[in-house]
Amino acid sequence: MSKTTISGNSSRTSDSYFDIDDILATQERIPCKFEVPVYNLGFLDASSESADLAADTKMELPLWLVRALYGRRKHTVSMEMPKQYREGYREILNADASVVDLHKLGPNFYSFGSYLLGFDHPEGTDIARCLLTSFQVRLRGIMDSSQNSYNIDVTAVVAKLDEQEKLVFEQGQLGLADFQRWETRQTEKLTSSKMVQQHRKRKRQQMEN
Repeated sequence: MSKTTISGNSSRTSDSYFDIDDILATQERIPCKFEVPVYNLGFLDASSESADLAADTKMELPLWLVRALYGRRKHTVSMEMPKQYREGYREILNADASVVDLHKLGPNFYSFGSYLLGFDHPEGTDIARCLLTSFQVRLRGIMDSSQNSYNIDVTAVVAKLDEQEKLVFEQGQLGLADFQRWETRQTEKLTSSKMVQQHRKRKRQQMEN
């Protein structure tokens, strides 16, 4: 089982402080081991009655906490790669990523994996390649499904997608709807803009008052 001491800075930063998908991705847990004693954090280990964490204590910590610990001059923790990004799972994805239920591996599979690339891990390059290749392989199937969403079980398709893939699927559906409106000449109908409609509504209310 590969392990590395955490060092350096994360290569991925939050797009938005209030981005719920980003918040959920940083809640994902990483197997870690404390390399030094840590005082007053014993409450993190539910099985311990001590007020402090002893060196060599192993536990799973959320990504946001691991990021806070690795940035110190003295390496507080070492980490193990989460199982869904290890070699065995990468081999499955590399064999045929299109048939994998990615939601089971993690609803934020790509986002969480992107954060992991910020750690100085020997498997980082292989993980990055796997993330990119998996998305490329699955993209065509996702778009094909979105363009045929009226003829397939959408629920079954979406259930196997990561959150970013769901956004791609939704955009594909919107594109299909826009094309059908154009094809039936609905886009050629002139309608008042929302701003004009609101202006008329306010004017009418003023006249009634």
